[in-house]
Amino acid sequence: MRKILVVNAGSSSVKFAVFADGVEVAAGAVAEVGGAARLTFGGAVGPVDAPDHRAAVAACLVALDSAGHGVGTLTAAAHRVVHGGAALVAPCRIDDAVIAGIEACVPLAPLHNPANLAAIRALGVLAPDLPQFASFDTAFHAGQLDVATRYAVPQSVADLGIRRYGFHGISYASLVQAVAVRGPLPHRLLALHLGNGASLCAILDGRSVATTMGYSPLEGLTMGTRSGGIDGNAVLRLAEVHGIAGASRILNKESGLLALGGASDMRALSQAGTAQARFARDHFAYWAVRHAGSMIAAMGGIDALAFTGGIGEHDTGMRGQIMAGLAFTGLVTGDGTTGDFLHDSKSLVSAWVIPAAEEAWIAVEAAGVMDKGV
Repeated sequence: MRKILVVNAGSSSVKFAVFADGVEVAAGAVAEVGGAARLTFGGAVGPVDAPDHRAAVAACLVALDSAGHGVGTLTAAAHRVVHGGAALVAPCRIDDAVIAGIEACVPLAPLHNPANLAAIRALGVLAPDLPQFASFDTAFHAGQLDVATRYAVPQSVADLGIRRYGFHGISYASLVQAVAVRGPLPHRLLALHLGNGASLCAILDGRSVATTMGYSPLEGLTMGTRSGGIDGNAVLRLAEVHGIAGASRILNKESGLLALGGASDMRALSQAGTAQARFARDHFAYWAVRHAGSMIAAMGGIDALAFTGGIGEHDTGMRGQIMAGLAFTGLVTGDGTTGDFLHDSKSLVSAWVIPAAEEAWIAVEAAGVMDKGV
């Protein structure tokens, strides 16, 4: 039996899951690393000593050992890495060169790659004989044409790595696989990953040809605390008034649904019932539909669409609002917005809900690399 530990490290959290021959057998998380850390595992939540990511990973391993999934039972560990840059464009086994490559991408993802590296290094110390693998959120978009990824800036600027990369690639790759299981893969598929972070992807014959996120996960749709698309001169003005760190804080942590409606959580906005909350939801839907038009144009039309992510899977009202805005494509909804099969038999466009399965896909990719003996 092949058992793979999947690790998804954030700036103040470590999520983990174990897959045995592709089936999840354990999962948990350490939240508030560096603060009042708490471990969630096996239905229980309790405080844990985790002043840093190494301690958090150690706590995860102790919890897994108590459930019979100790390091000695594991075949490998696999990590979600947000940014692989232009060089790391496929899942791979982690070695010194890969670590150096992830580290070189820190300026491109300063909020994410350092945490990913911290977990990789921690596990390397705590379980030095355990092979480690990486899957990259940017990799799914790596095959896009230069005309789609290049900003219209001088070559000296492009040489700094400033280009469109796109994110949520692990989610989109797993979504494509899940859609393909249902039957022939649609030629032109619009994927909507809607959560606290949100993006759309135009998928042509299973390959990404356009996506709404760009140089960073800030670009594109309205999000929980991120502004989404904003004029570059507005960013310069913010930096002038608030400094670079202040502008970054405003755009990444104080904007989006939080700024418009007073809460970053779509459920809270739905329950609030205030004019501001309704406007925030309308803003989210409007820009999702508007960007969807761009993605559809990039594919030359649309045959199917699929929702995933927390909002995409669970917010029936938001799904309905977005699908109503896409009625011009020939999309006709069925009973409204329930279940995972959303379109009517008369619809020219198929529509589904696809549950997110990023951790499972990371395990699949690691197993694929192992099978190749790379």
